[in-house]
Amino acid sequence: MTYFVQLGMPGGMELIVILFVVLLLFGGRKIPELMRGLGKGIKEFNTARASLEDELQKGMDEDEKKQKKVEAARLEKVQAEKEKLEAERAAHTD
Repeated sequence: MTYFVQLGMPGGMELIVILFVVLLLFGGRKIPELMRGLGKGIKEFNTARASLEDELQKGMDEDEKKQKKVEAARLEKVQAEKEKLEAERAAHTD
């Protein structure tokens, strides 16, 4: 069982071999360009994630405001009905 877990994770020597192969394939001059491109991609991803989170938060805030308005309208309606019933009750007891 532990054999399969260890199989998926490269050790120190495997990482060195992978880095050596990357250096051979791309050369010393291309690696900084690749890293810059990777950094730009990560920055764009984080920007998009942040804007999506902002939009979701705004949507949730709008829903809460709508729900509060509906609850306030219901409360006003219930209070009006209560006052009406109390007025009717007072009229019947007199």
